[in-house]
Amino acid sequence: MAVIIEHVTVGGVPTARASRSDLMDLLLSEGNSEGAPGAKLLFDINGHGLALSWFDKSYRQDLHCADVIHADGQPLVMASRLFGKHPLPERSATTDLFHDVAEAAQRNGKKFFLLGGTQPVVEECARRMQKLYPSLEIVGVRDGYFSEEQEKEVSEEINRSGADIVWVGLGKPKEQGFCVRNRNNLNASWLVTCGGCFNYVTGDYPRAPEWMQKTGLEWVHRLVTQPKKLFWRYMTTTPVAFYLLFARTSDRAWVRKDGVFALGDI
Repeated sequence: MAVIIEHVTVGGVPTARASRSDLMDLLLSEGNSEGAPGAKLLFDINGHGLALSWFDKSYRQDLHCADVIHADGQPLVMASRLFGKHPLPERSATTDLFHDVAEAAQRNGKKFFLLGGTQPVVEECARRMQKLYPSLEIVGVRDGYFSEEQEKEVSEEINRSGADIVWVGLGKPKEQGFCVRNRNNLNASWLVTCGGCFNYVTGDYPRAPEWMQKTGLEWVHRLVTQPKKLFWRYMTTTPVAFYLLFARTSDRAWVRKDGVFALGDI
């Protein structure tokens, strides 16, 4: 039987009422139990993604093609608790989920492919993960510097590796577009968007203190530690994200219909 995860409206986006444990179990399952062709898609959503979904129609359409969209941002959890009767159980930071699934995959036997970042970063990420989880099978890595015309070649490389779970760290909106365009070309069970996750594993990007993560202030830490990269992005997207969280969070539920999310009922 297919695992059904409820999605409610947070900032106007369908967001899974799922814990990290729920998501880990889903990724370690047999993948596409509905019988539809292609890999299943697990996308993340945070403040940047909320703002992007408001401005970028193509990204919004790709986002709605996901099988599951999880909350990679504490402000989304807080908004769901303030404005809804069916709140999200917790934040599922992709970096934490990456470690959760890696630890469990040692026993489950699921194989990883890491796609994205620079070649030195993705190789160092694989080396560190292999040291942390010695029985984890990382069957391939590739940097994220390829064109849309090269995606067929990339897909073939992933298929040759025999990967079950592909972690796609290309950044929004490129990673969502890659997953949607190539899901039917890939034999993997799951494609999981993970942004800058590999850089957090290598230590290139420092994690915020736990108190900042729990209070929804991790974005402030990121801004302070990466000002050149993030200042303009956050100054233009954070006000939009907070507006959407206040104005477009509700108990309105979503269902998947004809392969995309559509408004439904809980």
